[in-house]
Amino acid sequence: MSLFASRLLLWFERDGRHDLPWQHPRTPYRVWLSEIMLQQTQVQTVIPYYARFLDALPTLPDLAAAESDHVLALWSGLGYYARARNLHKAAQVCVAEHGSELPREFEKLSSLPGIGRSTAGAILAQAHGDRFAILDGNVKRTLARFHGIAGYPGSGPVEKKLWEIAEQHLPDERLADYTQAIMDFGATLCTRHDPACMLCPLQDDCVARREGRVEQLPEAKPGKPLPERRTLMLLVRDAEGRVLLARRPPTGVWSGLWSLPEADDHDGARAFLSRHTGADFDAADVLPLIEHTFSHYRLHIEPMSWRVPTAPPAVGDNNDLRWQPFDRLAELGLPAPVKKLLGSLTP
Repeated sequence: MSLFASRLLLWFERDGRHDLPWQHPRTPYRVWLSEIMLQQTQVQTVIPYYARFLDALPTLPDLAAAESDHVLALWSGLGYYARARNLHKAAQVCVAEHGSELPREFEKLSSLPGIGRSTAGAILAQAHGDRFAILDGNVKRTLARFHGIAGYPGSGPVEKKLWEIAEQHLPDERLADYTQAIMDFGATLCTRHDPACMLCPLQDDCVARREGRVEQLPEAKPGKPLPERRTLMLLVRDAEGRVLLARRPPTGVWSGLWSLPEADDHDGARAFLSRHTGADFDAADVLPLIEHTFSHYRLHIEPMSWRVPTAPPAVGDNNDLRWQPFDRLAELGLPAPVKKLLGSLTP
């Protein structure tokens, strides 16, 4: 066992997290669900969503058989909804092709939607004790600092080097504990900002600390200004306390979720209202601007609100539009800014 791994395991025994819900028991399904939720999301945020999801869909076959809207509703608020859609697709593949279980073979597991090399390694190491490395953001940061690896960790050559190092440090036993340890270490000690170097069990051999480069490593992705986009969101409510929702397209941002209807400009909004609701565009209440930032652009949302006495008979529940009661919004997956907006309103 390398000195890196042995010190990390000693630290984990004393200071690591041993009471996370997916650790008891560490079944493949529970570990897989946690790994997907933890992508781009911190542990304390994930735990209540994880408990709710597992309570509703306790097994892989339950997930595979669930309606897409139900899965997205359970995920609503976690963001990065492609994770939920891929989770659902992967469960259906497992039922159809792998006996309703996650495959034990690395190649088959890593080829499932939304899994990939690092997540497959995490599942096999934690659920089965198999000897596979992981390389999530926490691990990249830890290894880049400890070994003094320059360059952006997401670039091909740097990532290849980090994979080699990650595999070199793997112990021959206690793979589940080691995998949790290296993730915990990056999440709680070797953090992105203000790392606790004075408490670090690896500090004596850390290149970044020795060379005064802790704050510089890992290097950030070469940046460029985020593009700005604008949309009008049309909030139409009827006398029965229902709100008109539109399903997002199957690809792109918030794909498959239910959201407020949108328009690029006032002419488009006026045409939509005339066709579907009968609301008078000029009678709109203009609500406060909402700004929502994605990884690849910044969206400026301009909400406009109308009340209509009755829902026109031409608009019924269908694949694209539906009138949803306010007290049943939790049944649907809603984008975070839309969920927040609707939650602030009186039906």
